[in-house]
Order: sequence, then C-alpha cells, then structure tokens
Amino acid sequence: MSESIYTDYLIIGSGVAGLRAAIEVGKKGKVLVVTKDLPTESSTEYAQGGIAVALSDEDEIGIHFEDTIKAGDGLCNEEAVKILVSEGPERIIELINWGAEFDKEGSKLAFTLEAAHSRKRVLHAHGDSTGREIERVLINKVSTLENVKKASFTMAIDLIVEEGKCIGALLLKEKEIIKCFSKATILATGGAGQVYSRTTNPKVCTGDGMAMAFRVGAYLKDMEFIQFHPTALYAPGIPAFLLSEAMRGEGARLKNIYGEEFMKNYHPLGELAPRDIVSRAIISEMVRTNSTHVYLDMRHLDENFLKNRFPTIYSTCLRFSFDITKQPIPVSPAAHFIMGGVETDIDGRTNIKGLFAAGEVACTGVHGANRLASNSLLEGLVYGYRAAHGAVEYVEGERFDKISSYDFKFETKISHIEQSEIIKMREELRQIMWEKVGVIRCGESLGIAKDKILSTYEKIAEKFFINPLAIELKNMTTVGLLITEAALSRKNSVGAHYRTDYKEKLPGWEKHLRIRKTNAGFEIF
Repeated sequence: MSESIYTDYLIIGSGVAGLRAAIEVGKKGKVLVVTKDLPTESSTEYAQGGIAVALSDEDEIGIHFEDTIKAGDGLCNEEAVKILVSEGPERIIELINWGAEFDKEGSKLAFTLEAAHSRKRVLHAHGDSTGREIERVLINKVSTLENVKKASFTMAIDLIVEEGKCIGALLLKEKEIIKCFSKATILATGGAGQVYSRTTNPKVCTGDGMAMAFRVGAYLKDMEFIQFHPTALYAPGIPAFLLSEAMRGEGARLKNIYGEEFMKNYHPLGELAPRDIVSRAIISEMVRTNSTHVYLDMRHLDENFLKNRFPTIYSTCLRFSFDITKQPIPVSPAAHFIMGGVETDIDGRTNIKGLFAAGEVACTGVHGANRLASNSLLEGLVYGYRAAHGAVEYVEGERFDKISSYDFKFETKISHIEQSEIIKMREELRQIMWEKVGVIRCGESLGIAKDKILSTYEKIAEKFFINPLAIELKNMTTVGLLITEAALSRKNSVGAHYRTDYKEKLPGWEKHLRIRKTNAGFEIF
C-alpha cells in the first residue's frame, strides 16, 4: 500500500545546505524536510575544523577568492567563487544573530589558519565542533517555522519526473512507500564518501542524491575529483576518524614510521600544502617505508592548549587509547569530499525543471579540482540560501493546475537481494574503489575497477528496491561507476585527480567532464 502527500517544497537532506534552504522556502510555502536517519546525522555534524570566511581584520574577500581559485587548480567557476566569498560574511553574521557561539579571543572572533589559506580566516566553535554548532543553530531556527515539517528515518527512493519536470519523490518510511508531490524539490543529500572503504564521512553519505538525479536525466559534473583528507586515524578495527587540518594549522607535524619529518621534501609549504599534495606525499612515504601509515605528532605543543583547542579529537582518540598530548598518532588518507556532483547554476537549478541542488551533492564549480579547506560549510550556507531563492522564483513563475497524474505501479516491480549479498557487494565495491580509484590512479587500475563495478551495476541499476540497504547499494554502485568512468576519461592530472600514466596537465585539461544517462547506459560530454 502507499499514500500520496503534497507539499510546496520538498527538501531531501538535513545538513547545513538543506536546513538553510528550509529556512528560506519556509517563508513562502509548506516545506517537508526528509532525512533517512536522525536530522543531525550528516557531514555537517562531523565537520570539525571550521568555516572559512573573510571577517578578520587582516583578511579581505579578494584574498579569500584568490586562495579558493588557487586551491581549485584552474578549474573553479570564478562567478561561483565570487558569490561564495562575498556572500559568506552575511550568512555567518546571520548565524551569529541566531545564536551561533563561535570561539573568541577576548571580545573578538578567533580565527585559525588551515592549509592553502594565506590568512587566518577559519572560524571554529567549541574548539573542534564547528559543524555541530552550526547544525544546532539551524535546527533551532527551523523548529520555529510553522510551515516546515521534518520527517526523519524517511528515505528517498527516486525522484518523480513527468514531462521533463520534477514533481516530487518516492519516499520510504517503515516499509511503506509514500508518493510525495511537490512544486519544487531541493536535493541536499551530501556526499558519497561511503563508496570508499576508508572515509571520514558518516554512514549516510552514500551518494543518494547524485544517483537519483542521474537516473532522471540530470547532468553530473566533475565526478573524478575526490578529495582525500590526509590525516584520518589509522588503526585496525577503528573508524577512519578525522584529525582536523586545523591541527596542522596549529603546528602538528607529519613524520614517517622512522620519526622523520618529510613534508618539506614534497612541497615548500610543508604540512600546510594543499590537501591533494599532502595526501599523495603521505601515500608516497608509506610506499617508500613499506608501512600502512605515517604519524601526526603534536607532542611539542602545550598539553592544555591541545585539550582546549581540540576537545572532541582529544577525547575520541583517548577512547581508542591514543593520547594526542603524549604520543604520535597513526594516520593515513581517507575519502573526504567530492568536488563534483549534480550540475547546477549559481541558484541551484539543474537541467531538470523543478529540481534544485545545494551543498556537497551539487556542483556549481565553486571548488574546481580541489576544495579549499573549510569552504564546505560556507558553501552549504551560501548555496542552500541561493537554491531556496531559485526554487521560490521557479514556483512563483510556474502554473500548477494539477500536481500530477503520476501512477507508478511499484508493487509488481519490487526486487529482492539477500542481506548477506548486499553487505558482500557493498564491501567489494568500497574496497575496489579504495584500491583502484583512490589517491593515486592509472588507466590500468581504473579499467579493472570499471569492469568489476559495471558488472554489479548491470545487475541492479534498473531494479526497484524497498530495502534501504539495497537502495544504498544501487546508489553507491551508480556513483562509484560514474567516478571511475570520469577518472578514466580525464587523461591528465589536475587537482585531486592524479594519474601516474598522465602526470601533467596535458592539452584539454581545462575541459569539465559532464555525464548523463542515455538509453544505452550513459555518455560523457
């Protein structure tokens, strides 16, 4: 059985982008925010380092712009970057007015330095719980809006598109399928880090929004650009817990298993080189020393300073028997952020009428080939706000005589996979992505990955599931295949995409790769 529900705006995802969008569209109509887990379970919640914004006395919007462009390695959309850095301060001041408590030095906001920033511009809250603080403030603000309803533990299965227009989504709640019809739909589902066996992303980041958008014909862009965070905790049986870049900004040093500092051998900025360079340097050092990790060493820093500046990291590491004040911590890279995603303009519009996207699921081109540290939370705020205004403009300019005559006979199409098989296929995908489509790539490894992933994709891509794990597997397989295909197609190295068989920026490197679904499968253009 199923039911149909109606809303003006459907927002899928409850991280910073989704919540910021909800606040805006909530002023204009009825809003439903759906999230497949708790409302707080998103990458926003786990964002430790901070949020970059040009608000300090020593900083300027133009300098933030230049740093972002430089980190993006020549592939940033300059218009999108200008919007990010110029509208960012207003969005942050708004948060403060709503009750956000960022750390201060005396009466002034405290800013820290992170890799590839030329100024101290990263705001933080409670030391290393910035994302959690922003999430708290946005959830509180949303809860004051009568028009905004939240549905947790509700998973989007697929978008509903009729006559080229997105009119909602099929939702799954407690094994019941709900047809949710909306005038505008905003994807804010976050990233896809779970397609890799080592990732800093929470379990919910399975590429759902990208896969759903792809299935209905949306363009995806820059899928080959995956940012690997250089320093995630490495220990058998322990999650790849993120050790914030702010630690290196405060003076932490990287050492190999012999206790030797090595970053100056790879880049003049040492530990504060861009993330892709630091990640590759760590992998190279691991290969050179035949080891599974390197060390992040903070023992030369004041013990009380470390405990106060990084309370969450300190307590979490201690729970796993690592004391950051007394011993070097084993680390290695982990998948962290995808620069690509559903292609949008600067107001969140996709090529599908009625479908918008914001945050990590989207690709405005603001990050180019490599995201500048701590620009992601800012992106969620700025582009969540803009996507909301794009959606409102669309709704107010369209006629909605009827929302839908859509009648999907899903009862006859439901497929089943055994739970054990789902888990096996999921882990095989994550492992092949890590081993063959990771920090360092080549045509041979990417070809092996493509063949294996394509085999799974062809078995499940067109099937309809109502098991959440099976839905996630379908989405992860889709996104994994698109990342691999894009990485194979980009026969040059730029930003976070590094191929040992094409090490340079070869002619044609400036081109952005787009992918769309076709009757025969998909095409890159």
